[in-house]
Amino acid sequence: MSHDTLARPTSTRQPDGSPSTQSPRRRRHWTRRPNPVAGLGAFVWLVVVLIPIYAMLSASLTGADKALTGNPLKPPTDPTLDNYNTVLTSGFGHLLSNTAIVAVSVVGIVLALSIPLAYVAVRTRDRWSNMAFRLFLLGVAIPAQAVVVPLYLLIAKLDLYDTLLAVILPTAAFAMPVSVLVLVGTLRDVSEDLYEAMALDGASPLRVLFQLTIPLAKGGISTVVIFSALQAWNGFLFPLIFTQSDGPRVLTLGLFNYVSQFGVNIPALLASVVLSGIPIFAVYLVARRALVGGLMGVGGK
Repeated sequence: MSHDTLARPTSTRQPDGSPSTQSPRRRRHWTRRPNPVAGLGAFVWLVVVLIPIYAMLSASLTGADKALTGNPLKPPTDPTLDNYNTVLTSGFGHLLSNTAIVAVSVVGIVLALSIPLAYVAVRTRDRWSNMAFRLFLLGVAIPAQAVVVPLYLLIAKLDLYDTLLAVILPTAAFAMPVSVLVLVGTLRDVSEDLYEAMALDGASPLRVLFQLTIPLAKGGISTVVIFSALQAWNGFLFPLIFTQSDGPRVLTLGLFNYVSQFGVNIPALLASVVLSGIPIFAVYLVARRALVGGLMGVGGK
């Protein structure tokens, strides 16, 4: 973090020798000063974040017989890829494909529903629309654990138990409130003059939505995509409660494959965590600016 300082104006002289001061606006320039306190804090935070990642990578390259011995921060003396080979040959591809299906489906459902809802909430000014929007946002305050029993009964009644739909639908439902909130904040940044201009041209609300609103809300939409994908990729409660067999199992439940009655294969477990985190981490690296910008309410600018 740095402080911006304003340089002092300098005086010049006219041809007749009289002093002349240029306009401050023309002579204004910005300089950056180093901030050692902020730099030290950023370095400490980087170390705090990197140490667990390093320990996880180091342990995943260690043999199972050496997992609980020695210093966990010491590099492995005899690194091996056997743990990754164990993970890749024990159904990891099936778990990865199921998780990808859940994530893509959740993102699609959230976008298909949250964008029109946010558009109506921004463009409709009556009291009922405002009340419906506030009621819809109550979902932000309701934890999934509080409604897991009614959801279980509803899914069993619909004959969806032990299917991927039993994971997709609740995950999308609980991602909707935050997604609508982010998109409403983004769409409110769109100038009212643009809406009026398209209305004067005779554009229908559907045309305004697709030709004006969505192109100008790319930041907020990117935020919703990353947020809902993270929710689906890292979800554990709904797959645990609503699935039972190996068919619809996802990555978070697949970690149980390395937990037995007599112990835990820690290196293989950590290797599975590393492999399962790579895809979503890559997506986050690509869209991290849009995610932060949208959550700060400036995604539509």
